[in-house]
Amino acid sequence: MKENYCLQAALVCLGMLCHSQAFAPERRGHLRPSFHGHHEKGKEGQVLQRSKRGWVWNQFFVIEEYTGPDPVLVGRLHSDIDSGDGNIKYILSGEGAGTIFVIDDKSGNIHATKTLDREERAQYTLMAQAVDRDTNRPLEPPSEFIVKVQDINDNPPEFLHETYHANVPERSNVGTSVIQVTASDADDPTYGNSAKLVYSILEGQPYFSVEAQTGIIRTALPNMDREAKEEYHVVIQAKDMGGHMGGLSGTTKVTITLTDVNDNPPKFPQSVYQMSVSEAAVPGEEVGRVKAKDPDIGENGLVTYSIVDGDGMELFEITTDYETQEGVIKLKKPVDFETKRAYSLKVEAANVHIDPKFISNGPFKDTVTVKIAVEDADEPPMFLAPSYIHEVQENAAAGTVVGRVHAKDPDAANSPIRYSIDRHTDLDRFFTINPEDGFIKTTKPLDREETAWLNITVFAAEIQCAWTNVCFSLTFPDCLHSLFPDNRHQEAKVPVAIRILDVNDNAPKFAAPYEGFICESDQTKPLSNQPIVTISADDKDDTANGPRFIFSLPPEIIHNPNFTVRDNRDNTAGVYARRGGFSRQKQDLYLLPIVISDGGIPPMSSTNTLTIKVCGCDVNGALLSCNAEAYILNAGLSTGALIAILACIVILLGKDLKGTSSPREDKRLLYLDSKSPARLMIRFPIKLV
Repeated sequence: MKENYCLQAALVCLGMLCHSQAFAPERRGHLRPSFHGHHEKGKEGQVLQRSKRGWVWNQFFVIEEYTGPDPVLVGRLHSDIDSGDGNIKYILSGEGAGTIFVIDDKSGNIHATKTLDREERAQYTLMAQAVDRDTNRPLEPPSEFIVKVQDINDNPPEFLHETYHANVPERSNVGTSVIQVTASDADDPTYGNSAKLVYSILEGQPYFSVEAQTGIIRTALPNMDREAKEEYHVVIQAKDMGGHMGGLSGTTKVTITLTDVNDNPPKFPQSVYQMSVSEAAVPGEEVGRVKAKDPDIGENGLVTYSIVDGDGMELFEITTDYETQEGVIKLKKPVDFETKRAYSLKVEAANVHIDPKFISNGPFKDTVTVKIAVEDADEPPMFLAPSYIHEVQENAAAGTVVGRVHAKDPDAANSPIRYSIDRHTDLDRFFTINPEDGFIKTTKPLDREETAWLNITVFAAEIQCAWTNVCFSLTFPDCLHSLFPDNRHQEAKVPVAIRILDVNDNAPKFAAPYEGFICESDQTKPLSNQPIVTISADDKDDTANGPRFIFSLPPEIIHNPNFTVRDNRDNTAGVYARRGGFSRQKQDLYLLPIVISDGGIPPMSSTNTLTIKVCGCDVNGALLSCNAEAYILNAGLSTGALIAILACIVILLGKDLKGTSSPREDKRLLYLDSKSPARLMIRFPIKLV
């Protein structure tokens, strides 16, 4: 407190020294001021003696923040015409007049009634005038002057932020810029050193330093390691008065965080990992995990894993779990306890991102040995083949052996195997299997023409106890499930395809319902060398028992005079006429039996009937009509005559039919043409050729 009063007294003296010039007498203006410092207690009548130099008329000075008991005497106004008789009255107007600044209207003394703050307002403009006390008549023109508030060091420096946060990479070189802090001082920067700031560090040595003039914080130690210490708390001070004693100060806190760089390689915490895997494990199943520790963070701490050596490289693989930064070892191919019981892997962990600045700290990788033991498991049986194909002849008697499937227990116990058929694949129960030896037999004759292939599935399961007593009255699958309801994984299955071999048990037949046509002609007209119709055959049996087909006439009509069959030896045959002169009036339809034989052993044959119609043709041999031709009677006959003639014909026909009817002849048909009632149609008997 004493220091503040001493400082204020010194500043007042300095102000008086700077403005110790008195106003020179001027005849042009009657009003003249006198300056009084605040140390004069402001009592009236105490006027400083003027020096020979003239006063600076247009400004007064007053020290800010004066806290004395009496008002501060700013100065005194005096007019040359003032004789001291009290007839002159001094008037003050302008900024702060009457509130901050008051004037003694008799003596002209001006006082500041309030404490002034330069940071709030640096100067005030006022107007002074001398008037007649009685009449208020101006005795001289008004004069303007300025009261300046003189600064004292009453404001400490203030930082822009109460706290700062900054980052700098670890292992930065000495002198690396971290952050710049800035403080401001509300005092007058143009007056003395009140606003001249100097920065210094109070806390944070020896790690950081600060530039005194700029406030830039820099690193002060090399190789600061984030993994050793990540965060530092620094206190920076800003002090005015150029940092000298008596200056005011302010502080701020700076939190500095070391950011990570990749300066640490990954490292396994142990040299060997022991793991195990069951031989029953399937590919893709996890075996175990390894983890290399890297104290770096973010992408600098990312690690990837790989298998670089070992006898299990083909059976195992490793992937990286980037969430946990672990290497996940998985089964790549099945392992077999009976074949090999242990494997060794060499696993490498390496950083994903390498910083070239710290390559000398490398290598940024590490290796570890992983030993994997294969555990024995009760494996399901294994069939000796992935699938089976068997054959059986069709029509074979029930109980015929089709073939055999064979499975074994891959475990050292070599348990007995029992077989069964999946009945979902043999709904008709065509087959049965011996549960002990795997022989498959038929239960009924099979027809290749119905199904050429049958596909079934056979199960094989291990039996580890005396099952026969328990399963005496059960089928094998039911027995197995009753003994081992939860042991389905010890069951294996295999597809069995059974081919039904063909037996020649189907005779060939016409490939289509063939029908032949022959033109009625004169006896003298030469025979055509073109077949009436070309026929072929189908056989349901396999090609080995089917074509080639042989076509012929039955022995009893092989010498018939009308038609013959010529085998083309390409599984077709042509039917030819042996004579000409066919007439629809005599016979318009012939039924020709044809024998077709196959090439099977033994051969099969069938007799098929070909229908041949006699038709009317034009001169070029084109068919015109295949209807029976009728005798045409005179359409001019009366109805009675026509009926009489018809009756006679019916009587004659009746006699003829009685004398000529035979099992191989059809009766004549007599009818009227529907299109012309006057036309009588007579159809002649049909004979089998």
